[in-house]
Amino acid sequence: MKLPRIGTVSAASGEEVRRRATALELGAPVSIRVNPRARRLLLRVDAASRQVELVLPYGVPAEHCLKFLAAQRGWIAARLEALPAPVPFAVGAIVPVFGLPHRIARETDPAAPPVAIQGGEIRVRGDPAHLARRVRDHLVRLARAELTRRARLFAARIGRPIARVGVRETKSRWGSCSAQGALSFSWRLVLTPEAVMDYVVAHEVAHLAEMNHGPRFWRLVRTLTPDCATARAWLKRHRSGLFAYG
Repeated sequence: MKLPRIGTVSAASGEEVRRRATALELGAPVSIRVNPRARRLLLRVDAASRQVELVLPYGVPAEHCLKFLAAQRGWIAARLEALPAPVPFAVGAIVPVFGLPHRIARETDPAAPPVAIQGGEIRVRGDPAHLARRVRDHLVRLARAELTRRARLFAARIGRPIARVGVRETKSRWGSCSAQGALSFSWRLVLTPEAVMDYVVAHEVAHLAEMNHGPRFWRLVRTLTPDCATARAWLKRHRSGLFAYG
């Protein structure tokens, strides 16, 4: 297929490249981002969004971008195939809570709470059409309570105040710490083993004292969570799987 010329890629023509890339049928949506600091084309398959992401510098010929994507078709297909299958929040699905498997089940007792986690199950009452939303909302609330509790315990140990703790859906980072002392975490940490959750919380709390990743920062993290290397490795190994839920 001969591709008509559209010049070199700028912020405006990046959208045109994205539209044209769709015609290549790569098996997933394509996201194009022009980064003036980029020195070369960067390609990745994002586990969170299940998108193909192409980062490119200004001035790269659009034809080059499209040919590059076409040449990487096999690599893209292999990465997409390696992603864990999605696990929707539905009756019978197995979802980890603090790293332990729980099966989603219907609750028929009208006096039971809308969602309850007990006996290896996530029991959900009410209209089945709202089941997925109720499970997610419950896990988000549980994550907020646990992450806030753990953050305040760690902060007290190092004598640093926390402005606030937020929980949200994040795509690239498990947690963050602002210069004003506000902490933010991915709600998906509630799916991880407690030791992993503790490591991420300790990591961000340590930034309250050391807003860097220097030796003093890592010494502080190891003081709060001695086996932080194991937790970091677990997160790296299971990142794609955690984004498959919901």
